[in-house]
Amino acid sequence: MASPPKNPAYLRYTKRMLPLSVLYVAAIALATRLVPDNAPASVTTVGLALLPGFAVLGWIWAMGRLLVELQDEYLRMLEVRKFLVATGVTLAVCSVWGILELFSPFVPRMQVFLVFPLWALGLFVGVVVNRFTQGGGQGS
Repeated sequence: MASPPKNPAYLRYTKRMLPLSVLYVAAIALATRLVPDNAPASVTTVGLALLPGFAVLGWIWAMGRLLVELQDEYLRMLEVRKFLVATGVTLAVCSVWGILELFSPFVPRMQVFLVFPLWALGLFVGVVVNRFTQGGGQGS
């Protein structure tokens, strides 16, 4: 089997994710620079605020395409496991934190936009789980 970097599906995935990541960072920087704190809603402020969200939607689409384009069932299974672990981590952290917010005035509120980055960190946990449970498997 080919290693993930040489797999055409992983190469296409990387070619999709890199420009989307640049778009995300640029959109955050642009919105931060142009939209003052507590700015009233306008077409411009809403549009600038939505730009990073479009990049996130692109990331989600690219991950879905990776699953569709991976022809090796084992590699696809490893990716799905990573997604499931990331989802479990995200649900656990958000649920526990939400209960803490509910019953403790000392816990700061979690910003909703942090849920996707938390899920992305959960992908790393999924990589670790794959390595320990599947050996040094490819795609992990």
